Amino acid sequence: MKSMQNKRLLIFISLSLLIFLLLGSIIGAFIRLLNEIRYSLEYILPYWLVGPFLLIGTGLFLVIIWQVGWPWWKTRFINSNKKHSIKDSNSPPRNRRQAASQSLDSIDKLLELIQDTVKIEGLKQERNRVEKELARGDIVVVIFGTGSSGKTSLIRALLNEIVGKVGAGMGSTRTSKVYRIKLKGLTRGLQLIDTPGILESGNEGRIREKEARLVASRADLLIVVIDSDLRASEYEILVSLTKLGKRLLLVLNKCDLRGEDEINKLLTLLRVRCKGLINPKDIISTSASPQSLPRPGTHPWQPPNEIEMLLNRLAKVLYEDGEELIADNILLQCRNLDDAGRILLDEQRNNTAQKCIDRYSWISGGIIVANPLPGIDLLGTAAVNAQMVMEIAKIYGVEITRSKAQELAISVGKTLAGVGVVNGSIKLISSTLSLNLPTLLIGQAIQGIAGAWLTKIAGSSFNTYFQQNQDWGDGGIQEVVKHHYNLNRRETSLKEFMEIALKRVVEPLQKSKFRQLPPRPKPLEVEEAWDHEHPES
Repeated sequence: MKSMQNKRLLIFISLSLLIFLLLGSIIGAFIRLLNEIRYSLEYILPYWLVGPFLLIGTGLFLVIIWQVGWPWWKTRFINSNKKHSIKDSNSPPRNRRQAASQSLDSIDKLLELIQDTVKIEGLKQERNRVEKELARGDIVVVIFGTGSSGKTSLIRALLNEIVGKVGAGMGSTRTSKVYRIKLKGLTRGLQLIDTPGILESGNEGRIREKEARLVASRADLLIVVIDSDLRASEYEILVSLTKLGKRLLLVLNKCDLRGEDEINKLLTLLRVRCKGLINPKDIISTSASPQSLPRPGTHPWQPPNEIEMLLNRLAKVLYEDGEELIADNILLQCRNLDDAGRILLDEQRNNTAQKCIDRYSWISGGIIVANPLPGIDLLGTAAVNAQMVMEIAKIYGVEITRSKAQELAISVGKTLAGVGVVNGSIKLISSTLSLNLPTLLIGQAIQGIAGAWLTKIAGSSFNTYFQQNQDWGDGGIQEVVKHHYNLNRRETSLKEFMEIALKRVVEPLQKSKFRQLPPRPKPLEVEEAWDHEHPES
């Protein structure tokens, strides 16, 4: 050990001396170069100018080295290292665990865009829980099924000790219970979770079923326990669990109550019904708690449980696929969390975009009222404009040029005119609007309200375009425009819009200082009306 330390010390001293000699040689060469330059300058310049000239020249040389050499060094080595590190961080994951870690990083970036502090706090807690899942050591196996199928009895048999209430009625397991065991030859521990029974009646039963489904959605492996053929409701739950990507073992329990032929028929039927959902080898029969048999003159005989097939299959699955099950489960939870975050972000963006659309709708309506045109020309007015397109694009984090925004605005305007929405909107607004205004102002009001309504349809179409990652969809732009036209012409939507239009367009026209409307005639009394019509009498 001492000789090894002496050897390392000798190597360190040798390297230090070598670096010192190298630096000394460089400095010496530089000083010698300065002396040569000084001697040469003494033949050209007066002696009193040599020193200042040499000093200034040396300073300029060092500045040039710094200005040119440092950017080159930075570009050549430092930035290249950063690019490599960024490339490495974006490189394909080597395994599922690394993929889950990268997914959590993308979720962090997603959470930074969400503004709802209450909802984001819940997502952060879920994100931290998933991060802890990455570091856990046990394989989580959830026992799932109806309350009377014998879930707790099965766990008792697996643990080889009594846990919970056995043989009780529906709903005996009211909360999830966790038990930890160690299988021989398996490096990881095994967590068995007994969940509340599903398909129970009453509000409490529905609450417990919700908890059971939540626990099942976080399991690495699910053992679904039944005691007869699958009911329709049980089959639907199986389908939903397999769609989540869960590996299932389907256990037909209480086989001691049936004959061997009946058991084989049931297993065959289950394998046929679950074809494509569950591996036939993962459908197993058990008898977790056989009924005792009476014996005359002595105590009843308690047959041993029959769970060997389940134990063997469970051990085989965990030995062969345990690590994959854990990794797949964590990736699934990351995807679910990412989906939840994106739903929140989409809602936030949609709400912000709708506010933007409403603002531009009434802006365009006001412009049309102030500058009435012979008809509503969406291509020549502010009803659909590039600025609204650019603002909606910015909401969705899309960079778009003004020319591209103008192109989108013109294309939607042409579509609105081409499918007859412009003429249809004027007729619809005219028939819906009942005004007691002079003819000129009625025309302005209809034009302004129709222009605002058309801008709302166009803006909603742009919103859909950016929601779909700048894609109009299979039906194209016409299908999107027609869809939003039909949505906005519904009775409730149109009624709500017209109530706002009366305040935003009609009332300002009535209160306009530039156009004093004549006072509305008051109703005349009967005698006054007669005198007015028959003055001579």
